[in-house]
Amino acid sequence: MAFRDVIGQDKAVNILLRTIQRGRLPSSYLFAGESGIGKKFTAINLIKAVNCLTPSSSHPDKRGYGGVDACDVCSSCKKIDTGVYPDFLLISPEGGQIRIEEIRAIDDVLSFKAFEGRRKAVIVDEADNMNPYAANAFLKTLEEPPKDSLIILISSNPDRLIDTIISRCSRVNFTPLSYEACRKVIEKVSNQESAPPLSIPPPRGGRVREGVKATNRRTPEPPDSRNISLLVRLTMGRPGIAIAEDLMEDRSWFMKLLRGMLNAEKDGWRSKEEMGKWFDFVLILLRDMAILKITQDDKNLINIDIKDYLNKLSRPVDLKVIIENYQRLNTLRGYFNFNLNISLTWNYTGSLLRKTMDAIYA
Repeated sequence: MAFRDVIGQDKAVNILLRTIQRGRLPSSYLFAGESGIGKKFTAINLIKAVNCLTPSSSHPDKRGYGGVDACDVCSSCKKIDTGVYPDFLLISPEGGQIRIEEIRAIDDVLSFKAFEGRRKAVIVDEADNMNPYAANAFLKTLEEPPKDSLIILISSNPDRLIDTIISRCSRVNFTPLSYEACRKVIEKVSNQESAPPLSIPPPRGGRVREGVKATNRRTPEPPDSRNISLLVRLTMGRPGIAIAEDLMEDRSWFMKLLRGMLNAEKDGWRSKEEMGKWFDFVLILLRDMAILKITQDDKNLINIDIKDYLNKLSRPVDLKVIIENYQRLNTLRGYFNFNLNISLTWNYTGSLLRKTMDAIYA
């Protein structure tokens, strides 16, 4: 895999390719954008391009930057792909946060001269999960970066990073992919025996580790070709989610919990991660209900395969109530970073939805 294999992020890739071509690569980057849109995949390919032993052998692509992209066949590229490259470290949150010990590990790695490559490289995935002590310790590394080092922060919530960290990084924004780009990514993976290691985000709670292989996470079966169109809709421009998770199974889980909530059952979420995932599904559901009330046209539905179910849910409810509840739950979703109580959030959400939906139809 190389830059030419990154789909749907031409603007971000062009910025990086031009920077390499001009020899003006900064010491630190912030890759910002929603999860599942290729930020980490691009970051790894940037490290491959910088440390590639034979970049001139790479094939020119439509962007016209052949010669600065990774060749994907030299020992350096292969080691990065397999997770055994000595000059590359990947950091991810442990227990939902990145601690000062992980930041000290970065300093230790970057303090040595590159063993094989041109630059020592570190990726900090989900960097917005740095606790205050880690963030403050990390500032010194960014202020005085070791020579020939490359640090890439990846964040789907960059506003949670402290301003002094953001100001010391060159920011590259990533955007959700188009329908066709999402379909291309999912089809490409589904035609392989299994998803390539670089495509799958590391598991939450992963420790500091070298290389890029994602471990301790179940790789779902490749999607059936008949379901690809539905998967593309459900990803909302984030194909990495369909690659790393079983969206159909997740939606069944969501609908089961929805029925329990509407029947006033006790808490169904076991963690804040589950709560966040459930909210993503319920917002999509309310969005589809509003569309049916406004247009009666199912072409623009995301959950198009359950349109009859959506019709039953939305028929007895006023459009105004659907929109108001969508706005309230979307606002509540934005507060998840403030350590909301799971039980109280379940009860509040249930009280809202019981006014909107009939448990009989759910």
